[in-house]
Amino acid sequence: MTHINILDPGASPLDYYGFELRRHREAAGLTQKQLGEIVNYTGSLIGQIETARKLPTPTFSERVDAALGTGGLLSRLVDLVLRSQLPSWFQQVAELQARAIEICSFETHMVHGLLQTEAYARAVLGALDQSNLDDRTAVRLARQRIFEKEEPPVFWAILSEAALYQEIGGPETMRGQLEHLLSFENNPRINIQILPFSAGAHAGMQGSFDLYRFASDPDIVYTEGYGSGHPTANPDTVKDCSLRYDHLQAAALSLSDSAGLIRRVMEERYGEQRDADGDPVA
Repeated sequence: MTHINILDPGASPLDYYGFELRRHREAAGLTQKQLGEIVNYTGSLIGQIETARKLPTPTFSERVDAALGTGGLLSRLVDLVLRSQLPSWFQQVAELQARAIEICSFETHMVHGLLQTEAYARAVLGALDQSNLDDRTAVRLARQRIFEKEEPPVFWAILSEAALYQEIGGPETMRGQLEHLLSFENNPRINIQILPFSAGAHAGMQGSFDLYRFASDPDIVYTEGYGSGHPTANPDTVKDCSLRYDHLQAAALSLSDSAGLIRRVMEERYGEQRDADGDPVA
């Protein structure tokens, strides 16, 4: 266990966050318990975060910034902290997502991580590994904060219709996830299209991929394997995947028709089931 007196702020972003939290708390003349009472967290949690044994959340950071008058320091640090907790092979991808001005994604069997609800993300991440699931889920959801920036990226997401039927986390989780997708229906920066089963053979048969576009850097294509990611700026690969994406968009349903299909699947497959008397079925 890390001892607070020897916590090295240069060891990691998490250690630096803990060091700064402790420094500002002590400067304010507050104990861990007193700060916890102000921000509605336990003093024990404050201590765990100060000693780099627990991950902070964006909400925690915002509350502590307000309580200690840090000028938003911890809220600025928390994204870096959470990104540092991603698997090493994925950290570069998270940085690409944070810098991109446009993201184009095609997913064959599940909802993209940038659009996942907490329950859906937990089910995906916990499929084979339940360890540190709270922290790993928080880290995944933190990536979605790119949409809260002053100039968020434009996100085009094409989901195979199969992603609507792959029941991840159970009916309630799926209903919540599809409702979440529909919440973006009038958001011009987050655009969701469904590639229907009726499209047959299509340009994405080789698998899921992302395209990242930047203000001044070359476009990057990202594909993923088991425990590894493969970003590349190879011009031929980028050109090929850009063409494939254009064809996928042409084969996919319109934004309006996609929302209609999502809504229909949500109600017909994951809607509340009732018995002959109209009562919910357990």
